[in-house]
Amino acid sequence: MLNRRHLRVKVLQTVYAYQQSDDKNINHAEKALLKSVDQVYEMYIWVLALLTEVADYVIIDAEERANKYLPSEHDLNANTRLASNTFIELLKLNEEFIGLSKKYKVDAVFDRELIKSVFHILKQSPEYTSYLDAEDRTLKTEKDIIKFIFKKIILRSPAIEQVFEEHFINWTTDKDVLQALLAKTLKNFNSEDPEKNQLAPLCPNWTEDRAFIVDLFRLTIKHGDDYQRYISGKTKNWEADRIALIDTLLMRMAIVELLNFSSIPVKVTINEYIEISKEFSTPKSNSFINGILDKILIELQREGKIRKFGRGLIG
Repeated sequence: MLNRRHLRVKVLQTVYAYQQSDDKNINHAEKALLKSVDQVYEMYIWVLALLTEVADYVIIDAEERANKYLPSEHDLNANTRLASNTFIELLKLNEEFIGLSKKYKVDAVFDRELIKSVFHILKQSPEYTSYLDAEDRTLKTEKDIIKFIFKKIILRSPAIEQVFEEHFINWTTDKDVLQALLAKTLKNFNSEDPEKNQLAPLCPNWTEDRAFIVDLFRLTIKHGDDYQRYISGKTKNWEADRIALIDTLLMRMAIVELLNFSSIPVKVTINEYIEISKEFSTPKSNSFINGILDKILIELQREGKIRKFGRGLIG
């Protein structure tokens, strides 16, 4: 699922794009922000659909083998267990998945050759052979082979990588979220009654998280110049062009949180932006941002501008 750090990254990416764009319509940028979040869920539905198509391909493969000019006994009696995998069958009956599959048009995403390539990799794996030979038909076993297909084949396939990269600009940074979403889905699907199984939610509380990212984005844009003075005052010995734009934007966002989000602890805010800088900025950015934000925090506290509510939120 998308946690607050993932959401902060989404805001950072949108603020960066806004700064680089000639289009300064904040409503357009906000729409792009929300779309980038929704696309994570779209990727999730795509992956679930891909898993069902790989399972369905088992029947196609079995029919092709049986129709060979000189089929062997093995060809005529191909094991099609995956086609009736319990998790896959429950997923296909899930009303939410059916609706979202239509919304995201998953039936037009993957061509047969791609599905075939995934299945052929799977067919050659010892894990798949063990699955076919096992007498264990518990839901856990059925989920385990799905987990294997996803982690060991789908996430490692260059062909699938290409498909996702062509459709999702943030695939590289978002694909890790898919593992959490699929893990949650496998955990949620524990009943033979399809109506009792639920897909993983995109966020723990989308109503609150949506308000958080929209406010964070809009306030970062609105107060960008105002809050920049805190950064400039602490970087007088640095030439402006030596400070990475990402670092500047991360510090602006941190100041926005410190001043405008009363329920987020100070330490959480500073630590989050330091961690984000490790992934998205220069090797020395985290220590640079840490030092500057510490100085800014002292100034803001001295001016009485840090207002946090609840125990443990100030320090």
